[in-house]
Amino acid sequence: MALERELEVALQAAQLAGRHIMKEYAAFVPIPNAPAEISTEVDRTSQELILRHLHDAFPTDALCAEEATPTLESAPHTGRRTWVVDPIDGTRGFAMKNGEFSVMIGLLIAGEIAVGVVLEPALDRVTYAQQGGGCWLREKEGEPQRCQVTKTTELPRATLVQSHSKPGRRSEVDRALETAKVVETYSAGVKLALVARGEVDLYVNTYGRFADWDICAGHLLVEEAGGTVTELRGGAVHYGQPGFSQRGGLFASNGVLHASAMTRLKAIRWH
Repeated sequence: MALERELEVALQAAQLAGRHIMKEYAAFVPIPNAPAEISTEVDRTSQELILRHLHDAFPTDALCAEEATPTLESAPHTGRRTWVVDPIDGTRGFAMKNGEFSVMIGLLIAGEIAVGVVLEPALDRVTYAQQGGGCWLREKEGEPQRCQVTKTTELPRATLVQSHSKPGRRSEVDRALETAKVVETYSAGVKLALVARGEVDLYVNTYGRFADWDICAGHLLVEEAGGTVTELRGGAVHYGQPGFSQRGGLFASNGVLHASAMTRLKAIRWH
């Protein structure tokens, strides 16, 4: 399937949003204790930039996104081709001004992820993939570099990425897996990109309910980099369900560690 144009348009849309976000970010007053569910006007304006760009290029495609904005409201929400957008994934990181947020754009074709883009505006770093074309990293104005997941074979030597935990308190996932190292950051997009780039080995999402836009783009990055992505209990992740809802959690790994980690994860409770 030739997807070069779709990928290029997605990259353009992400960069448009990224420039807008960073302009607003410079003047944004930090919110030190920003709640997890925070949304800002920048989320909405960023989403409009993305959706308008996608809609101009592919006017018959459906749109799925987090915020209620005019372009989303006027477009079909389901179809054979559906763009899935999170304009700022990790808005808490944006609000705290710690740089831990991303722009996520994915394309579903007949329910399969065909294109995925995760841009980290604060670092001017984009990780992207198209189905069957591998996963790639481009930093600033540098040349694209192929991404590969790690080759770690033992959990005691692995690195887990997770959201920030309370000081002095280990997460249930951390206690269950007993990895050598834990990296903490906001944004599922950032976490999945870290797995895809081989900077960490594992990412576990234990939320009982989240949405397609939280994971769609990053999911493809991991798989195209040679990793494995499943629901928390091992089932396949399905997109385009009613309300674009995900209820099975998410587990992304380098593939080699998936089975052994899954055995340990069976004991943990979902949020």
